[in-house]
Amino acid sequence: MIQRPGDWLTRLCRERIVFFDGGLGTALQAAGVPAGACNEALVETEPGLVRKVHGQFLAAGADVIETDSFGGARHTLAEHGLGERCFDLNRLAAELARRAAREHSTPAKPRFVAGSIGPGSKLPSMGHAAFAALRADFRPQVDGLLAGEVDCLIIETGQDLLQVKATLAAALDAFEAANRRVPVVAQVTLNEHGRTLTGSDIGAVLAALEPYPVAAIGLNCGLGPESLTAAVRFLAGHSSKLVSVMPNAGLPRIEAGRAIYDLPAEEFAARMKRLASGPGLNIAGGCCGTTPEHVRRLVRALENETPRRPVSCVPRIASLFGAQEMRVEPRPLFIGERTNAGGSKRFRDLLLAGDYVGMVKAAEEQKAEGAQAMDLSIAAAGRDEAADMAELANRLNSNVDLPVMVDSTRYDATEAALERLSGRCIVNSVNLEDPARAEQTVALCRRTGAALVLMAIDRKGMAMTCERKLEAAERLYDLAVRRGGLAPQDILFDLLTFTLASGEESLRESAVETLKAIRQSKGRFPKSLTLLGISNVSYGLKPDARRALNTVFLHHAVEAGLDAAILHAGRIEPLAALDRETVARCEDLIFNRRTGAGKPLEALLAHFGGAARRQQPAAAVAAATAAECVIAGDRARIVPAVQELLKTRAATDIISAELLPAMAEVGRRFEAGTTVLPFVLRSAEAMRVAFDVLKPHLPPGDRGRGTLLLATVRGDVHDIGKNLVDMIVSSNGFTVWNLGVRQTPEEVLAAAREHRPDAVGLSGLLVESARAMREYVETLAGAGLSMPVICGGAALTREYVENELQPAYPGRVYYAKDALEGLRIIQAITGQDRSNSMSTKKPKKGTARKSARGIRAEFRGRDKRLLGPSARCRRG
Repeated sequence: MIQRPGDWLTRLCRERIVFFDGGLGTALQAAGVPAGACNEALVETEPGLVRKVHGQFLAAGADVIETDSFGGARHTLAEHGLGERCFDLNRLAAELARRAAREHSTPAKPRFVAGSIGPGSKLPSMGHAAFAALRADFRPQVDGLLAGEVDCLIIETGQDLLQVKATLAAALDAFEAANRRVPVVAQVTLNEHGRTLTGSDIGAVLAALEPYPVAAIGLNCGLGPESLTAAVRFLAGHSSKLVSVMPNAGLPRIEAGRAIYDLPAEEFAARMKRLASGPGLNIAGGCCGTTPEHVRRLVRALENETPRRPVSCVPRIASLFGAQEMRVEPRPLFIGERTNAGGSKRFRDLLLAGDYVGMVKAAEEQKAEGAQAMDLSIAAAGRDEAADMAELANRLNSNVDLPVMVDSTRYDATEAALERLSGRCIVNSVNLEDPARAEQTVALCRRTGAALVLMAIDRKGMAMTCERKLEAAERLYDLAVRRGGLAPQDILFDLLTFTLASGEESLRESAVETLKAIRQSKGRFPKSLTLLGISNVSYGLKPDARRALNTVFLHHAVEAGLDAAILHAGRIEPLAALDRETVARCEDLIFNRRTGAGKPLEALLAHFGGAARRQQPAAAVAAATAAECVIAGDRARIVPAVQELLKTRAATDIISAELLPAMAEVGRRFEAGTTVLPFVLRSAEAMRVAFDVLKPHLPPGDRGRGTLLLATVRGDVHDIGKNLVDMIVSSNGFTVWNLGVRQTPEEVLAAAREHRPDAVGLSGLLVESARAMREYVETLAGAGLSMPVICGGAALTREYVENELQPAYPGRVYYAKDALEGLRIIQAITGQDRSNSMSTKKPKKGTARKSARGIRAEFRGRDKRLLGPSARCRRG
């Protein structure tokens, strides 16, 4: 059984913050080593100098010193002609550091050695090297460090998630071969935009690395402590691992060919203290430019700080660029099937033609329909599946911002995908028909950090009854989790869906048995998830009947506890869009109910074959109202509908009387659970199309009325709601700065300082977005701002704003349930609404709401340094 890291580092970090050393390369250069020299060779040519530097950091109070092996991978040493010395040089580096640590250790303060593994110079996500080659090149480095008796490994300055994962794979291989495991710290470096060199945000970093058996996930190098605040805050609030931070001593400048770092030791320590006392840290140290004095000051500043406590793990998947939680509210996670050659004729035709560009485009299109991940299956007769998967995975990795479910029965094709997709994938699937292959795939998922679908099939065949499904699930769980080392949250159970369209007697109860198994599995495997290929239930029916049956079955599966669904989101309807008779006929078939003399399948076929289900005549289509088009998400019909209304009504009247009430109805259905996220997005897109038609007809207004800064928060790419606010507010005479999607707290802060708006509007559609908003108000507050903040989004609630966001911010935080309320709030803030002000809370009984003028005075008078027509930043 694979052991999880219960280790000295974790135990010590429960008691206090653990201190690593500073910039070894900086110290060596200060001692006279030329810039550009191979520092890793010094363990052989100048061992006394290396031990001296180790001793300086230990004397400064470091608990852990890093070996002189940052560039010690075989391919990096080969650039100096030392590739074949990889094992020996790393062993020597570990032995030197071990002797220094032993000399400075006392019973009260033991010292430890971390084997340093840098990124090397090759980025696999950019095609510089293959994953397998990097894994092989890092292996002798890990072997050498373990032979030299390091206490832990630190994989640092990661620039590419594939690069970090290849190093982790090498470490896991080495642990198994040596029958010895040490704690692992995995760190990346972020640029000024909060991303790795290859474009991963901190959410993608956590999603990709958290499934590995590492003790800590963190950040090093970069631009200095202050620039890491947002990323540290995210890790502190979301990581189940320890959080480590080892920044540079500020931004470097070049003098006489050398990098000079200007952040003094005292200021470095003060900034690190703000991170430790704010978001929270477990491990602290320094990187480039940090000297023994930086470490000494750091220890003094943080030695009494309480260490941060890890939080419960939330299962996530990720693309190269961003992450997606696997547990979503409302359920389910939508996994698009338009990239499945077995289910999509268009995708299969593109595959057979070798049109990889077209296949990438098909993958991109799924996101617009509401897919949150994609099911990738490219098996086709006459094609080399592993070669196709390798080529397509390379292209998807850098072009599509959707996590991938790798759907293949071939191990080599699955491995080809996982070694080319930088984020965190799901593998679909393993079963008990071939236990040896299942064990091999479990090991692959462990090595690459992937989640895994367990399908209820064994050597007896596909499990049909609830009892058989759960029995197979139990044995699969034992194979993957208890013996295979995957975590319970890494698992998705596919309890199988069968077609109800064949009329076979043996399948009539199949949907009932599946729904029953989902319910019971939630109690038996509470930390794991459930998955179904929804469209299997309707295979063989005509398109209209398939849409309806898929929609109704999905509704009941979600009620039973389904977490994720593979489907074509564009071919599912909101349950509320189906008439009662259609829903009844579908439910009769799903639950095998006879309501008359005929069988449920025959009744459904008759229902969809009758005149009631025929396509509406063209005249009826043309007569559809704009409101109906919004509710249906019909982007094609809404254009003529709005154009017809413009003949007799003003654009502002169409917005307020037709479009906004329709969108409010969509929101009501969403809250009631009769529609799901993809349909909300579809309706919002129809709204956008309508506004494009109406925009030229809206009055320009008085641009001096007020200003609003808008942004969608980090990790969320949905901007339709925000753009709707932009359109409505700007059409009412306000100036709007719309920053776009995935804006970090620092980017919002910088824009607020630049534009000095009357209010900042934060938008987010996802549950994760709502949670993230606290980071944003804390960042604004920490910079001395107190201008009003308006928060909105589907997953946000008034209670969350009142109880979580408002206490974290000195200014007023408003909840806007929709775009129209957002308009009323900004009008009240700026005094443009002469009636009533907007408030996040209901007024207490017996008290009147403040006037708009009073609210404006409250914000303007809170600090005399808030000058002019909008809030200014305070210095300090």
